[in-house]
Amino acid sequence: MFHEHNIQYFCKVSFDEFIEVYESINHELWRLYSLNQIKKEELRYQRFYKSFLHFKYDNLELAHQWADDYLKISPFKTHLIDGAMDVLDYLKDKYELHIITNGFKEVQHIKLDSCQLKPFFKQIIISEEHGFNKPDLQIFNLAESLAQAQNHECVMIGDNFETDIEGALNANWKAIYLANTDSHKENIIQNLTQINELSVLKTIL
Repeated sequence: MFHEHNIQYFCKVSFDEFIEVYESINHELWRLYSLNQIKKEELRYQRFYKSFLHFKYDNLELAHQWADDYLKISPFKTHLIDGAMDVLDYLKDKYELHIITNGFKEVQHIKLDSCQLKPFFKQIIISEEHGFNKPDLQIFNLAESLAQAQNHECVMIGDNFETDIEGALNANWKAIYLANTDSHKENIIQNLTQINELSVLKTIL
């Protein structure tokens, strides 16, 4: 999309520079969405529009087009975090696995099918279908009910501290934080373990 629409020319920026700004903006908008402070439609196009504006390129029409095109293309991309399949193969026979996602409902099943992940999970809980997002306590209570589990039996593995980890801890679950930083939060927070690679799960679960 970046090259097709000559963003390097209009924004006077390389792809790497553009994606760094986009990822920061996208992360903040997802945070606001999880807190119900912006609507889904705003998130869909504002992440692109705000990125354009950062580079002094005002093209709202293209931002809306990218919002549509991105959701058509991205669910079919199949790159996974290193070790994902190996870890899932290890966990599937030891634990009952479920997903809670704040992602858009129209693409989540496509993503899981494209990556051949769906057979690993019993419940796929899409927050949009239930009216509340992580970290809302209600989505964790719903997950307990659907999984027919009690909170002391539940462990959340997530890479977003605010939505995944804080939400799980508030629900009195254990939590495993897949972090991209070396700062160790588990030293000061009860029921929290921090890892930096998925493969570590095979040594602690």
